Amino acid sequence: MTAAPERTHDASASQLARLRSWLLDRVTQGLETDGGQPTPDTVRQHLAKAFDESGAALSDGLKAQLSSELLDSLLGYGPIQPLLDDPTVSEIMINRHDRVFIERQGRLEQSAIRFPDDEALVRLIDRIILPLGRRIDADNPTVDARLPDGSRVNAVIPPVALDGPSLTIRKFAKERLTMDNLVEFGSINNHMASFLEACVVSRLNLVVSGGTGSGKTTLLNILSALIPEGERLVTIEDSAELQLHHQNIVRLETKPANVDGTGEVPIRHLLKNSLRMRPDRIVVGEVRGGEAVDMLQAMNTGHDGSLTTVHANSPRDAASRLETLCLLSGVELPLRVVREQIASAVDVIIQQSRMRDGTRKVTSITEVLGMEGDTIVMSELFRFDETGIGQDGMVTGGHKSTGIRPMFGPRLEAAGFQLGAEVFGAESMTYRPAKGNRR
Repeated sequence: MTAAPERTHDASASQLARLRSWLLDRVTQGLETDGGQPTPDTVRQHLAKAFDESGAALSDGLKAQLSSELLDSLLGYGPIQPLLDDPTVSEIMINRHDRVFIERQGRLEQSAIRFPDDEALVRLIDRIILPLGRRIDADNPTVDARLPDGSRVNAVIPPVALDGPSLTIRKFAKERLTMDNLVEFGSINNHMASFLEACVVSRLNLVVSGGTGSGKTTLLNILSALIPEGERLVTIEDSAELQLHHQNIVRLETKPANVDGTGEVPIRHLLKNSLRMRPDRIVVGEVRGGEAVDMLQAMNTGHDGSLTTVHANSPRDAASRLETLCLLSGVELPLRVVREQIASAVDVIIQQSRMRDGTRKVTSITEVLGMEGDTIVMSELFRFDETGIGQDGMVTGGHKSTGIRPMFGPRLEAAGFQLGAEVFGAESMTYRPAKGNRR
C-alpha cells in the first residue's frame, strides 16, 4: 500500500499532486474491492474514507475542488469534464497535456485546464476508445471514436504526434437541432427550410457538401429527422454520430482491423450489406472512398430519398469529388459513365459553409439537371449573398432565391407540397445572424 502523503495545511502544487494521486489510488483500490459498476455515491464514500486516512488538513474549498476533480476522473472524463458539460463549448482541442484550446461561440481561445502529464491524457484516450473496441498504440497511433452522446473524437499519440498525445473532441449539442433552429440562427431562411423538407419527404437524393467543421453532419442529422416514420432507415457511419429517433432504423458502424490486420469492416462492405436489409432510405455519414460508387448505385436502383455528405467547397466541386471517389473504387468505368451515374443519382447538392465569423450557413442549394455532352448540368435554386462584415465582426448578408423553379417540381407536388411563387421568387431576405449559430 502506498504511504499517505505528508500532512499539510498549506499544500504546494507538488504536494497537491501527490495527494491527488494517492487519493485516486486509494479510491480505485476500494472500488475494485467492491466490484460492480462504481456510482457517485460509492465513489464519495471511498473518497471520504481516503481523505480521513490521508490526514491532510485542507480548506473546505480545496477539499471540494479535489473531490470534484477525482469524481470527474473516476466517473467522467477527467479535467475536461467541465468543458464537456459547458453548452457554450462546441469543440475541445488538446494539443498536448498542458495546452488546451476550445471553440466557444465560433471563436478559439486557450483554456486554463491542464493534464498532469502525458500519461494522464493517454489514460483518458483509452477510457474513451476501449468501450468501442478500438485501440491506440505505437503501431496504430491514430484513432477515430465517439462519446456516448455522439460527440466526435480523434486522438493521435507518439511517434506521429511529436509534442505528445493530442485529442480533439467535436461536441454534439445536448438538444437536437431542428429546421426552426437553423432559421433562427440565420443558417437558412423559411423558404429554404420548406423546400428542403419537401425534398426529403418527396424522396429526392440529397448530398450535403462542405468543408471540415462546416456543419455537414449537423445538417444531415436535421434532414434525416424529416424522414417520415413509416419508412425503414439504415444509417452507415465511421463513428456513429447521427441522433435519430425513428422506430424502424438499423444503425451500422465501421470496424477497424484487429491487431493482426484482419477483421476490418469498411463503409463499402456495410453499404453493400445494407442493400439486403430492405431499406427505404440509406443514410451514409460521409463518402470518402470507393463506396461512392455503391452509394450512387443504391440511389439509382430503388433506394431514392437517400442522403450523404462529401467534403467539397462548392456544388461543382462536390460533383468532381464524387467523380474522383468513384475512380478510386477499383471499378474500371469511363469518366462519362461515372458522370452519368452522378447526374442520374443525385437530385440536390446542399452547400454548407463556415463563415469568417464562425457562423455556419447553407450558402447554396443546387439542382442537378443531368448531362449535356460530357458535362454535368446544374442549376442554383438558392444562395447566400454576403454583403460584408458588421462592426461587431459578424457577416452580414441574406439568402436569396434565384427565381428558378426546380425541374423536379412535379415530384414535390405529387407528394403533396405546393410551393408557390413566394418560395422561388428572386427576392432577398436579409438579417442579422443570431450569435447562437456560432456553436
